[in-house]
Amino acid sequence: MNAVSSMIDTEGLPAITAAEYAKFCEFFYRKTGIQYQVNKKYYVDRRIAERIQQTKSESFRDYFTMLRFEASGEELQVLINSLTVNETYFFREDYQFDALVTGILPALAKQKRRGDPIRIWSVPCSSGEEPYSIAINILERWDQSDSWNIEIHASDIDSKILAQARAGRFCERSVGRVSPQLLSKYFKPKIAGEYQICDELRSSIEFSLVNVVDPVQTRRYRDIDIVFCRNMLIYFDDAGRRETMEMFYECLAPGGFICLGHSESMSRMSSTFLPRKFKDVIVYQKPGEQE
Repeated sequence: MNAVSSMIDTEGLPAITAAEYAKFCEFFYRKTGIQYQVNKKYYVDRRIAERIQQTKSESFRDYFTMLRFEASGEELQVLINSLTVNETYFFREDYQFDALVTGILPALAKQKRRGDPIRIWSVPCSSGEEPYSIAINILERWDQSDSWNIEIHASDIDSKILAQARAGRFCERSVGRVSPQLLSKYFKPKIAGEYQICDELRSSIEFSLVNVVDPVQTRRYRDIDIVFCRNMLIYFDDAGRRETMEMFYECLAPGGFICLGHSESMSRMSSTFLPRKFKDVIVYQKPGEQE
């Protein structure tokens, strides 16, 4: 056993050396595209140390060997669930939902034929607030919503948070920006401090476990018309961002749109998308049919 690896920190957890941390970060980056810097060492260390204890591994080396070679990938998924950040709420960055219903959807409707589906992909969807917000905005604010077959697909790398999204149960803070009228229309009465989204909305959204750096998992997403990918790419490095944009380019239909988070800029990631402005909102479009 590595004597340094088996040290115990002041809280009784196995200590992780700088070399072990670097080795883990390189592995996790290859598997997920997520990059952790030195300033995140304490956050990552604690979660690895907790998994070392819970799996009864004798050291980081033993745990890391199991993590790399476990055929089922179950432990990697548990660790992913532990390390990913899920901070969201209904109608977050709602200016993009305004652009969706007043600009993007009308533009798509002009270039599509009646009967064609309109496919929307929310990635990462976290606990579901974003895809449910998309659905509510379309139903409430787009006057052509009944005339189109709209598919909403939602995915995340975290299997635990996906279970929450499918269940559709939300705390008071999560629905803080939802009006009383919409709460009564789209949510069941509050029970035990939680609001549950109505069954019709829950069943209308397809939730899937997807790692965006795995081409096998993303291959089934094709002819997507709108991608909401907000605040995921801030965790990637430049190479990872460029590769992710190439993947989205392949997934999008000609003329399809992508919405990024407010702190994310396409200019450093890809030159293949065209900026489009709807009022004061900038989104990006794959070249194809224009309005």
